[in-house]
Parts: sequence; C-alpha cells; structure tokens
Amino acid sequence: MHFKDDKNVLEAMDYIRQENEKYFSRTNKKKFASIITYGCQMNVNDSEKLWGMLEYMGYSATEDRDKADLIIYNTCCVREHAEERVYGNIGALASLKHKKPELIIGICGCMMQQDGMADDMIKRFPFVDLIFGTHNLYCFPKLLLKAMESSSSVVEIFDDDGPIVENMPISRAKGVSAWVTIMYGCNNFCSYCIVPYVRGREKSRRHNDILAEIKDIAQSGYKEITLLGQNVNSYGKDLDENYLFSDLLFDIEKIDGIERVRFMTSHPKDLSDELIEAMASCKKVCEHLHLPVQSGSNNILKRMNRNYTKEQYLELIAKVRRAIPDIAISTDIIVGFPGETEDDFNETLDLIETVQFDSAFTFMYSPRKGTLAANMKEQIDLDVKKRRLNRLIELQNRITGQKNSVFKDKIVEVLVEGTSKNDPDYLSGRTRTNKLVNFRGSNELIGKLTQVKITNPKCWTLEGKAIN
Repeated sequence: MHFKDDKNVLEAMDYIRQENEKYFSRTNKKKFASIITYGCQMNVNDSEKLWGMLEYMGYSATEDRDKADLIIYNTCCVREHAEERVYGNIGALASLKHKKPELIIGICGCMMQQDGMADDMIKRFPFVDLIFGTHNLYCFPKLLLKAMESSSSVVEIFDDDGPIVENMPISRAKGVSAWVTIMYGCNNFCSYCIVPYVRGREKSRRHNDILAEIKDIAQSGYKEITLLGQNVNSYGKDLDENYLFSDLLFDIEKIDGIERVRFMTSHPKDLSDELIEAMASCKKVCEHLHLPVQSGSNNILKRMNRNYTKEQYLELIAKVRRAIPDIAISTDIIVGFPGETEDDFNETLDLIETVQFDSAFTFMYSPRKGTLAANMKEQIDLDVKKRRLNRLIELQNRITGQKNSVFKDKIVEVLVEGTSKNDPDYLSGRTRTNKLVNFRGSNELIGKLTQVKITNPKCWTLEGKAIN
C-alpha cells in the first residue's frame, strides 16, 4: 500500500495546509508543533514521518511548548521508566491546556498499543485530544483533522498491523546519517519483551522500496545509513521472494553516495553464515556488530526464551571474528532476571571476560505487564539487582578502557557529524567501528570522512587531531 492510496488522509493533509495558510494570511503567524520522542531508533524514524506530514501541512518546529499549537508524545513501553516520564510530562500539560484550549495534545507510539492503555490515558488525562498507535501512523492527518473538529477525544488504535504503507512524507534529522526501517514487528517473544505485542508480527518491506529510499537518501547528501528492525537478521523470510538480508546488503553496496552501512538489531539465533559473509565482503558495511546476548547463563537464556545457548553465542562470535578480525562487537545485557542466581550472574561476567565486548548496554530487569516474565516467580530484590549491575558496569568499563587504549597514536577514519555536544571547540564523529571521536579541526570537515590521529583514548570516547 502506498501513502497516496488513502484519499481521506491526503484530503485531510491538504485541508489542514490550506487552513494554516489562511491563518498565516490573517495573522502573519505560523502554526507550531512539538514532538517529544521516547524509545528506540524506530520511534525516532516514526517521528521523522510525523514531521514529514506536519511540514506538508504547514507546521514549523518548536521546542517551546508554550508556543506550540500542537504537541505530540511518541511513546515507548519497553521500560517502565519511559512510561513514568510520559505520565509525568502529559500531566504537566493540564495547566497549559487550560490556558490554551485550542492547543491540540496527541499521544501515539508503542505505549498506546497496549491493551486498555488508550482508555486509561483518557481517564487520567481527559484533556488529551488525540490518541493513535504504531499501526496507523499514516492516518495521522485524518485523525488530527477529526480532533480539531471534535469536542471529545479522538482515539483510534489498530489491533491488526495491516499492510506496510510506503512513500510516506518524511523529514529526516539534518546531518550525515539517516535511519531506514527495513522491517516491522517481531516473532521472537522473548519472555521479558513487550515489542511483539505492540509492534505486531514481522513484516519486511519489499527490497525495491528500500533501495529506492536509500537512493533518495544518497541524493540528499547523507553519507551513512542505519538499517532498522527488531531483528534485521530475519529480513525477507516473510516475503514471497527468495531475497534475504544478505542480498539486501549486497545491493546497497552498489548505491553511489552512501559511504557507510550499519544495521540493528541482530538476534543471535538468526545470524547466518551468509550474513557474516556479506558483512565481510561489502566494503560499505561497517566493522561493527551489535549482538545482544542478554545473559551468559543457559538457565536464564532458556527462561528468557532466547533460543540459543551460551556456547552457540560464543561460536558465533568466533565465526564473526574469523571473517572480520577488526570488528567491534557491542551487546545488551539484563541483570536480575527472575530466577537469576549468583552462579547465573557469574556466568554472565565470565562471558563478558571471554568475549571482550567493545561496549555493552546494561539494564536491570524491569517487569512489563503483559509479558511472561512479569508473572514469573523468584523476582529478584532491587538491592541485589543494583549490586549486580554495578559489578557488571565496572567490569565492562575496564574492558572498554583497555580496548580503547590501543588506539593511542593510531590514525582512524572518522565520519564527521558536527560539533561536540560537550565542547563546541571540538568536532565529533564516529569510526567505522562505532567509536565516538572528539577532535580539533575545521568546521569545513563536517559531513566528510577525515583522518584523525588519536592522542587521548578514554573509556567511552577517543580524543584526537585531524591530520588532513
């Protein structure tokens, strides 16, 4: 299905655009919108699509909520903390809505796909005007128009994830890197994860649509793309064509203008020999693999429903390093999963020592309503989880520092993203192995590949000086 096929959506976009143009003619003022995004890169990519529609309809961006005519929260429900932030921030808008009754407040995203969540939101926050989910993102203009014309809240959540909608308007973040979603949903049902329930089953985009989007991205001047999916390794398995993720990488390799290709996230059980070969063969595919292990204990991996063992994971790492010796490997790890003993946790520490990850995203287990793990017995005390997490972080920081120390006086290729967030006198970018580099150099280097000599390797960043 193509975005242009839904006439009601297109008519709503055109109508709102015309009304905003009339408003500007009368008042010489623009309409402003603000989108607050929580969660993963796929949520960020969804917000870029919302912005594409909003810009067509005549809205300008603002971070000042007092100035906004429309405020949208694009939500995440993977972790409890994200939900708590949403509740707090929306509750804080009550006084602004009272002061500006014409303000439209909308909520969308994964959090809204949970059973009963939309109704609960309306009960808690009756001043919210619009609620929609992940599966009907493309309907946003039509729903926005309804909200503008209605005196009551507009709620529309699709339970069925339906067809993929192509050619949606999109307003990408400025810079050198772009996100490209290649598939939606997940079939794995890890016992701790809510994603399959809110994002639906795996659905792959047709490769011709993906390649056409990447060609447009290249023509727009972006140098790097990151391919997104809950499990990119299983791309194409749901389609009626013999075309898998490795085939997609080989075809992207042929697109002029794109210098680097990244992807996330990979599931170990689907990391095939063909994919490893493609990673090694394609010069544009960066030497970095994010491969979540979650635990080093077979007992916990089984309870998590991860469908691989520690031994199988270690063999995968060995295969990848044989094929790509200089590859950097990062991972995700959960501590304090229900039933995790000290022995189980020590097995995780042992695995970290064995693999020597370049970096790790570490989390304390947090129960998510609707998942199997939330109802498991043997939930771990918070103090125990904190202690284990601190030990894990201390170990990984030591390993990361040691791995980064070898870059002292080495010359690395950096794709310059812009000025450093922490020090405007420095430029910032990443190596092919995803190391963050801050260095002194001319602003003319922004958007370019440049050679940097590392002078001061730190635990999480490298500092250096441009040499060209």
